[in-house]
Amino acid sequence: MRDLKRLLHPESIAVFGGAWAENVVRQCDTSGFQGAIWPVHPTRETIAGRRCFRSVAELPGSPDAAFIGVNRHATLEVIDALKRAGCGGAICFASGFAETGDHDLQADFVSRAGDMPVLGPNCYGVINSLDGATIWPDQQGCRPVARGVAILTQSSNIGMTLTMQQRGLPIAYLACLGNAAQTDLADLAEAMLADDRVTALGVYMEGVGDARAFARVVVQARASGKGVVVLKAGRSAKGQSVAMTHTASLAGGGVASSAYLKQIGAGEVRTLPELIETLKICHANGPLTAQTFLSVSCSGGEAGLVADAAAATSLDFAPVPDAQSARLSELLGPLVTISNPLDYHTFIWGNVPLMADVFTTAASGFDATLFVIDQPHPGRCNVSSFEPAFEAMIAARAQSGRPVFAVATLPDTIDEALSDRLLQGGVTPLLGINDALAAVEAARTPPGTDGWVPWRARASEIGEMLDEAAAKALLAAAGITVPRGVTSPVLAGVDPGDLSPPFALKGLGFAHKSEAAAVRLNIDTLKDFSPIHGASGYLLEEMVTGAVAEVLIGAVRDPVYGATLTLGVGGVQAELLADTVTLIAPVTGVEIEAALTRLQLWPLLDGYRGMPKADVAAIVDAALSVQAMMAQDGSLIDIEINPLMVRENGAVAADALIRKDLK
Repeated sequence: MRDLKRLLHPESIAVFGGAWAENVVRQCDTSGFQGAIWPVHPTRETIAGRRCFRSVAELPGSPDAAFIGVNRHATLEVIDALKRAGCGGAICFASGFAETGDHDLQADFVSRAGDMPVLGPNCYGVINSLDGATIWPDQQGCRPVARGVAILTQSSNIGMTLTMQQRGLPIAYLACLGNAAQTDLADLAEAMLADDRVTALGVYMEGVGDARAFARVVVQARASGKGVVVLKAGRSAKGQSVAMTHTASLAGGGVASSAYLKQIGAGEVRTLPELIETLKICHANGPLTAQTFLSVSCSGGEAGLVADAAAATSLDFAPVPDAQSARLSELLGPLVTISNPLDYHTFIWGNVPLMADVFTTAASGFDATLFVIDQPHPGRCNVSSFEPAFEAMIAARAQSGRPVFAVATLPDTIDEALSDRLLQGGVTPLLGINDALAAVEAARTPPGTDGWVPWRARASEIGEMLDEAAAKALLAAAGITVPRGVTSPVLAGVDPGDLSPPFALKGLGFAHKSEAAAVRLNIDTLKDFSPIHGASGYLLEEMVTGAVAEVLIGAVRDPVYGATLTLGVGGVQAELLADTVTLIAPVTGVEIEAALTRLQLWPLLDGYRGMPKADVAAIVDAALSVQAMMAQDGSLIDIEINPLMVRENGAVAADALIRKDLK
């Protein structure tokens, strides 16, 4: 990884350019930067009250950081000079590089930078709110903090927007990557997480860059108690070069990126508000390990909103344990029903000791508690009557030692000042019930496996499709059971020999035989069958009988994440039902079995309502064999078994597609 210490913690900053450079100086002054600032301009005498130097050669020393706010061609000359001067790193603001198609200019940019760290091009910069170093050419809303989260974004405008949040999130660093031509996501993430004052990392991600390097960074962060939360943009834009198999379609879009993030232990969110709320949770509590949750409010309406929102999550709002239930009944009286969500009414409102007792008792029975509350408008109302509730929450957090969240139903009824006060008391303010629950769910993403990285990615290839007979020969060689069968180039040459009916007759050379009417099932004789139009040959097999379920197993090379392994409902309706789960290779048998339990199909595999149980071990073995084939033969582009006919004992690959690079 690159050494970014001087760039992130500069004692001297050089700025190049006119108005944009002047903005950087003013932002540093506003944020209280105590180091030296050296403007460089060929004609101006001063910038923002500071003397201008004519060139890098005139500077009084080697700058720790530089902001280059000149045009793209002049940027290259400045980089040359800064590198010779031993600069600690530069931020390159100019656009017009690879993002507009000029890859040669960007390659020249990287070449000239050499070992000197550079962010960009097409990059706004870095805000260090811990030390006041604001290398940022525009307005920004960060406040000075002693500790807080780091945010990385591949969009400068999204970065500026995030600085303007008024939700109480303390931002220690905010940095933009721009084109990430040299210094990439993993480099910058690792450097910021190395600061002990950083509590968590949030990422607005358009592309992960080096997926293996970022995986290592996330695992290391989680090991040090720092959560990582990602908002992946462009989920619907990621396509496959060829969607010949169901798997290529089912593992496309954002499915692969979501699988990758889950496997490395990064929480994934869908919106910027969810990103902010999840980061607040990780800042105050670290990654959540809570399994059971309680909702507490003084209104049945709020309780109903939480119950409805919780139904769309995996969060466990379990019944109140007997000990806490009995005590709460004593404290709240006979008119209050003890349930979860808990509506405690307003009988205790304003009684600080009693509210603290109720809140602490409630919180002690669960791993984490959500107290739903909306403060009145402080500019129009008297908010003093709400103080006992907030004091009781802080007391519950202190006495229970467990995470406590103050959840507003509306995002604007807990303001920044109240958020700050709650965070200081150990209570995490969350704004909006749906965003709050999504944030809690994302914050409790399990950590990734230490040492796990995806396979090395490579450019996607078209390849050629093997016919079913050749594909099944490869499967059989890998230890996967396939039906007994015979082949012939012409229908008249098909000889069943010692095969036992009923048979399946298939035309070879089709990606999807059902759509091409190229399959005949449950036949006892070949008499009276006409040739299948377009078939390159014929495969006659023994029909697979006695199946409990039909499963799809597919593996696809991924140009970013190495390879995906997809499991799900098989058969001709696989893509229509889309009941699948996708993993990123390599995975273990334990992980494959756990993934199967997440399918809607799982009850059928597990013996639904007394039906026979499927041989899950056989599914796992087949999936591991497919993965091993991809690992051992780099020419394989994708493999799909659909369906794998799963019996009570064993499983048979009834159909298969394989694409291979035959060069």
